[in-house]
Amino acid sequence: MRILVTNDDGVHSPGLRLLHQFASGLGEVDVVAPESPKSATGLGITLHKPLRMYEVDICGFRAVATSGTPSDTVYLATLGLGRRYDLVLSGINLGDNTSLQVILSSGTLGAAFQAALLEIPAVAYSAHIESWDEVLNDAEALRVMAAVVRSTADYVLRRGMPAGVDVISVNFPRRLRGGVSARLVRAAKLRYAQLVEKRTDPRGDHYFWLYGKDLEPEQDTDIYVVLKEGNVAVTALTLNLNAVDSERAVDLHGLKNLVEHINGAL
Repeated sequence: MRILVTNDDGVHSPGLRLLHQFASGLGEVDVVAPESPKSATGLGITLHKPLRMYEVDICGFRAVATSGTPSDTVYLATLGLGRRYDLVLSGINLGDNTSLQVILSSGTLGAAFQAALLEIPAVAYSAHIESWDEVLNDAEALRVMAAVVRSTADYVLRRGMPAGVDVISVNFPRRLRGGVSARLVRAAKLRYAQLVEKRTDPRGDHYFWLYGKDLEPEQDTDIYVVLKEGNVAVTALTLNLNAVDSERAVDLHGLKNLVEHINGAL
């Protein structure tokens, strides 16, 4: 089995190193990731300038850095390097990727969706933290993260994606302790109330800051599970944006088995 590990926080992100570490042993692991942070790039690909790739050493393991977006890395790894993958793992992102509002702009999810377009199963991982210092020296948090990553990746490698599912998004809460559980939930529609603040620079010219204000999360959504319950949210996503399409049934039984597989590892 061959696994591609990528992200949107850049090749030097601690989250990428952890994902590589957790995935090792499940198969042959390649790391191909952007050379610098590419957050909020969504499914964006680079069409108007050349892309570069070069090898780097990340704490003792080989990785390939690219000048492109997370979506570019999937094409560069598969079509550029000519490699075939059984699974793509994206993350672990610094910050949660909960709600459709965030998912649609996320580079972490963008890489996973590009993999799905190439018919490669993909899982994206994100953590509701502000700094990796919150996790790196916390043995219990690392144990829980490792268990979730390995169990989801192992399940998909052995059984494939549940029918009707293209991408699985996993979001970790801030505090990862014994007793935490994984829950299968839908993505909320909105995570933030989007705001724009108009300011004036020293020359008298106007500029704008785009930012968001937290909304109260709705129960039984990814946001509620991560922020309010402190549990791991597992969300099944599909590429199918057609409003009228009854051809594809979702395998809920398979998804529930996946979540049971994760909880069995915790």
